[in-house]
Amino acid sequence: MLKDRPVDPRGPRFSAWMTTVILAIVLLTGWWRLLAAQTVLFAMCAFISLKLNPWGHVYRYAIQPRLTPTTEREEAAPLRFAQGVGFVFALIGTLGYATGLTTLGMVATGFALVAALLNAALGLCLGCEMYLVLRRYVPAFARPQ
Repeated sequence: MLKDRPVDPRGPRFSAWMTTVILAIVLLTGWWRLLAAQTVLFAMCAFISLKLNPWGHVYRYAIQPRLTPTTEREEAAPLRFAQGVGFVFALIGTLGYATGLTTLGMVATGFALVAALLNAALGLCLGCEMYLVLRRYVPAFARPQ
């Protein structure tokens, strides 16, 4: 696991828009293999590094140069935790769809879609907020690794 540096907060919001599109396609089509690919992407970002997110590269090289520069930065740890939460819901959704438990797949994917849309549209990262609550109230969670 790599230690990620703080990031431009507009990058994760762009990634959340792309994730929203992917999850909406999955809900509309039931294409669980696309959800499986998103699950792998969540896992790579949560457990290895945010730098592995292809949408981050699109943002950094195609969009960010066209925006006004900002000095605002967001710590990576809450973002990685949020990716882990997304991984859990996407994994449950993938398993649901793949095993014929379509309702389970749809519900789990729907929860992930709502979280991604809240982040994309409003900048409200539910996983990041969960991270901060856990860090405050669970002493073992706050210990440096």
